[in-house]
Amino acid sequence: MKNTFALLLFSLITLGVYSQESTSNHKNEIGFVVTDLIDGSIQLRYERLISDHFSIDLGLGYKGTDGIVKLSGLDTEKIKTSDITYTGVKVIPEVRYYLNNIRQTGMNGFYMGAYVKYSGFKSDLDGEYINDSGTTYDLEFDAKINVTSVGFMIGYKLPVTKKFAIDFMIAGPGAGFYNFSLSNKKDLPDEFYDDLNEALDKYSLFDLLNSDFRFSQIKRSSDLRLLSFRYGITATYAF
Repeated sequence: MKNTFALLLFSLITLGVYSQESTSNHKNEIGFVVTDLIDGSIQLRYERLISDHFSIDLGLGYKGTDGIVKLSGLDTEKIKTSDITYTGVKVIPEVRYYLNNIRQTGMNGFYMGAYVKYSGFKSDLDGEYINDSGTTYDLEFDAKINVTSVGFMIGYKLPVTKKFAIDFMIAGPGAGFYNFSLSNKKDLPDEFYDDLNEALDKYSLFDLLNSDFRFSQIKRSSDLRLLSFRYGITATYAF
């Protein structure tokens, strides 16, 4: 595994060196994040050179319901829901520091930086709930999820031609601040929220949630903090 990573790193450096003659000092770049297509998202980025080593970047994305990655719904003895889908937008400003003098080489080569990521999603959660007495209730929830993440990143941008490059964001560890809220369209008994919290405890997506993550009849929202991680491959065009 280490040898494979070392070979990949060497290949990127070698290709970057051979491509230097094809680089230019364009001050602007637009990009399309290819890896976001996996979860049904479309994200465009704009990067602007501001000094010999620094640039600023802004990403704007939209998440649709389609995507390769699917989240299964709740399936317990009392609560059964459809698969979880969500849509929304994300905004990602970044500051980057390049090891190269990017006024001379263009915005290429190894970089490190910091980012803030805001995501706002909406979801419909439908299904049924059966209480202890065997009464069945329909579930029709509108759910909202707001996430604010901050973190650092490292990556390598490989020039392909004078204007085209491939940006490999290798790692982007950070911390995410999540807010979940539910709005039900149907009347439900008070015990439903206890059973919902018990079902979420068994749901793999929520394995890392702490005990403070709870919904109730009075407070139908909850907050938590989790580690976050970014990575991605972006095709860019300089101008």
